[in-house]
Amino acid sequence: MIDAAKIQDAVTRAHTDNLATTTGANASYIPYLASVDPELFGVCVVTVDGQVFEAGDSRFEFAIESISKVFTMALAMEEVGPEVFHSKVGADPTGLPFNSVMALELHNDLPLSPLVNAGAMSSTSLVSADGPEERWQKILAMQSAFAGRSIQLSDDVNQSEQTTNFHNRAIAWLLYSGGAMYSDPMEACEVYTRQCSTLITAHDLAVMGATLAAGGVNPLTKRRVVAASNVPHLLAEMTMEGLYTRSGDFAYTVGLPGKSGVGGGLLAVAPGVLSIAAFSPPLDPAGNSVRGWAAVAQVANELNCGLYRIADSRGENSSAQ
Repeated sequence: MIDAAKIQDAVTRAHTDNLATTTGANASYIPYLASVDPELFGVCVVTVDGQVFEAGDSRFEFAIESISKVFTMALAMEEVGPEVFHSKVGADPTGLPFNSVMALELHNDLPLSPLVNAGAMSSTSLVSADGPEERWQKILAMQSAFAGRSIQLSDDVNQSEQTTNFHNRAIAWLLYSGGAMYSDPMEACEVYTRQCSTLITAHDLAVMGATLAAGGVNPLTKRRVVAASNVPHLLAEMTMEGLYTRSGDFAYTVGLPGKSGVGGGLLAVAPGVLSIAAFSPPLDPAGNSVRGWAAVAQVANELNCGLYRIADSRGENSSAQ
């Protein structure tokens, strides 16, 4: 295990070094997100044995947005199994923006990944339920189990999103026409929009990632949240599409499975070791937090926890830079 003082130093330095970054802009197509203070910035690391290291605004609640896709994917995979999930939702990058209709049109209205909007709504529809409210409660319970506390819906975020989600409604109908929607399409879209409208902190997000790093066991509550056998599949999906059209860049520079959200959250998971989370609202053109990416990359590289590191002739490790 990495020395605790070294982890805290890396977290503190990543926050300090990137605090003055001014590039990027808040998501503007969702009114609530446009109004969040762009100066907010927090970093947090949680280890698989439950140690917590944080700096800055790590306890500020922000909208989970697309990061929710990971946890609904986990729930659906738990219910139907990884083979069925893979056959219905896929595991390949689209090479197109996260809300692309063209990606569906090019593949007969079938999703390629659960981490873009089309595949995420398909994942939501796969969750077994008698109706939308039961489906929603199961998804909310899964988010809470990963975070180790009761996660709540933000009525303000949800209202802002439900009144602007027309593009996602169109995607839901395309999925239905392609046979990749497993509940009423408008119900699935509505529940999907709710799952993106909960509030988490960078601390919560780091705990959620550490649950994956620990093989599906929450390191704070010690509760098993997902089967250990499903975790490699979840991390593989995150590697392929977790940072949208910049997922390959993230693998190249950070070397870890990750997931971002347009609310400003960003997560990376070092299996068996720890997770790194950051929050900062200004985004790059692909929808990833600019400060968040820089901070997560800095921590991962300082702690030398990238998956692709190789011991050199002196027995030292090198990782993605």
